[in-house]
Amino acid sequence: MVKFGPAGNCKSFYESGHKRSIEAGKWLYDMGLHHYEYSFGKGILLGDDMAKEMGEEFAKYGITISIHAPYYINFATPTDEMAEKSYGYVLNSIKKLRLLGGNRLVVHPASMGKMTRDEAVQLTKERLTHLASILKENGDSDILICLETMGKQAQIGTYEEIIDFCTIAPNYIPAFDFGHINALTQGSLKTKEDYLHIFKLAIDKLGYDKVNNCHIHFSKIEFGTKGEIKHLTLEDDVYGPEFEPLAQAIKELNLNPVIVCESKEIMAIDAMKMRDIYNNI
Repeated sequence: MVKFGPAGNCKSFYESGHKRSIEAGKWLYDMGLHHYEYSFGKGILLGDDMAKEMGEEFAKYGITISIHAPYYINFATPTDEMAEKSYGYVLNSIKKLRLLGGNRLVVHPASMGKMTRDEAVQLTKERLTHLASILKENGDSDILICLETMGKQAQIGTYEEIIDFCTIAPNYIPAFDFGHINALTQGSLKTKEDYLHIFKLAIDKLGYDKVNNCHIHFSKIEFGTKGEIKHLTLEDDVYGPEFEPLAQAIKELNLNPVIVCESKEIMAIDAMKMRDIYNNI
């Protein structure tokens, strides 16, 4: 089944009197949502005991959990020492993910820095290959590493690059952030066919199973000439992209992704809207 849920806690979660993320499981269940993405974007700050308790609480309500790994992971960093830190962030995130009872870790691949794009892509691929061997040695090859498409020109992670990276290991799957893709390509996602093109390219390179099981981030995003500027809500009628053509493409291909809403402040509310759009097609 297609699962919908928010990235983090909605403004209305706190407005309704909730204070702790552990309370989000029942809250999401009552809203008819099925997934929750916990962010380690600014650091791995969740304690082991709380992670275990939270995982048990969410499991009561059938809410699955993914983690977004720290934003500062960079597999195109010039030094091996810094790359080791990125491997460590992934491994430490996986430890918390297991305590939460989840199996999806979303990862930003890299930034170009002062390299050419080709150099940065090649180095990222080498480092992701090494990461796959580390995960295998650690017994972590069962964890899905969801490599995310990025929204800025200086970042590594076009959808073509991500699809290519996902050929490296069986547990590497695409995290298609369609707001990012739309921002990077200056508003190219307009029709069902635009989404089908991306999915079909991924199916051709990765096989149906990986794409069927893919991770999706969705929000409307303001963009400029260099790509992403800021996240918006589904109410925006200037920047896009629209969710309905994506929902049509998912139904046409009979895919079963996890869809995480990253709308600004009202991600759970917009996740429900996206669920309803999908169900009504």
